[in-house]
Amino acid sequence: MITIEAFKKLTMALPEVTEAPHFEKTSFRVRNKIFATLDVPNARVCIKLSEIDQSVFCLGDKSGMYAVPNKWGKKGWTFIELKKIKKSLCMDALTTAYCTVAPKSLALKVHISKG
Repeated sequence: MITIEAFKKLTMALPEVTEAPHFEKTSFRVRNKIFATLDVPNARVCIKLSEIDQSVFCLGDKSGMYAVPNKWGKKGWTFIELKKIKKSLCMDALTTAYCTVAPKSLALKVHISKG
């Protein structure tokens, strides 16, 4: 389980991340590209993954992380249920989503700091 506050703190710690409204949700962007949205009332996050990364992350507990059940899910958009996911798995998926949309120079900073 990860709290909404902890999720926001982890997300905002990534290089050049900004937070902005996106319809009724909060979006997290890197250089104006959305890589995650947060639905506070439902304690749910939606992240952008490649189709391959999505298939790998969704192999485990399908109640905690799963493809969005529509055409967006087929493009890699993935739900994370914050009340059902381990913090470490959420952070790995979030970092992967960030690196999916971030410029290579920023993505490399994240991989270097993790390594």
